[in-house]
Amino acid sequence: MSDFRNFKGAAQPLTDGDIKTIAGYLGCHIAALRAVLAVESDGKGFGSDGRPRILNEPHVFYRELGAGAKRNKAVRAGLAYRKWGTKRYPSTQAARYVWLEKAMAIDEDAALKSCSWGLGQCMGFNHKLCGYASVQEFVRAMMHSAGAQLYAMARFIVSNGLQKHLRKLNWRGFAKGYNGPAYASHGYHTKLANSYSRKPAAEKVTPAPATEVELVVLSGRQPAPAETDLVVDAEGDQPVARVEIRACEHCGGSLEIVASIQDPKIIAAVLAPLTR
Repeated sequence: MSDFRNFKGAAQPLTDGDIKTIAGYLGCHIAALRAVLAVESDGKGFGSDGRPRILNEPHVFYRELGAGAKRNKAVRAGLAYRKWGTKRYPSTQAARYVWLEKAMAIDEDAALKSCSWGLGQCMGFNHKLCGYASVQEFVRAMMHSAGAQLYAMARFIVSNGLQKHLRKLNWRGFAKGYNGPAYASHGYHTKLANSYSRKPAAEKVTPAPATEVELVVLSGRQPAPAETDLVVDAEGDQPVARVEIRACEHCGGSLEIVASIQDPKIIAAVLAPLTR
């Protein structure tokens, strides 16, 4: 089983710059993006203990396990059931992580896929739609920063063609795609509209695409050199990015590679998945 270090990573907080960058490339109002975050997670990607906010879905665990001994074991332990709403959700984050740890002991992949994560509460089974090859990579990103959580949410929005609804403030259209066909039964679209209406006028604007973005990549565990490089263009005189390599003290010895990118073409390529 993977070592997630009790799901405590760097837990870097969300910044106004994160919001502005993602809203700019989704082409939506800052207030629209903040409205979704407010409804999904009250704008909080991490709990007080520094772990990503999660919600377990035992009916998804039931489905992900498939028929067989693992599912039978999970059902007997009260960790899985066929239909949503069979039991109430655990009321605290601590209790939800207890569920997750027990579920992972039966099947790690299925357990991680059966939780929603972070600011956007994206389900683990949607990790590919969020831009991650494996659910483990997705979870480590959720542990690292609220900015990564926001980017994953944005990738999910674009993968499902929902950015057009955010741009037009079509809350029903967005709610159906993001929350599912039963969205109206619990007033999800109304919550979004009300949250948006409470946002200040200064945030009801679409920001221009960013001129500089910062990317963080976590590598494997190895000693980190103290190094900062200025990357220049082909002519060797125009800076396009500053790359810093350092140890991530919260990430189990991984390297934290930070690239502050200034070249508009590179930025466009990096954020291209958000512009469709």
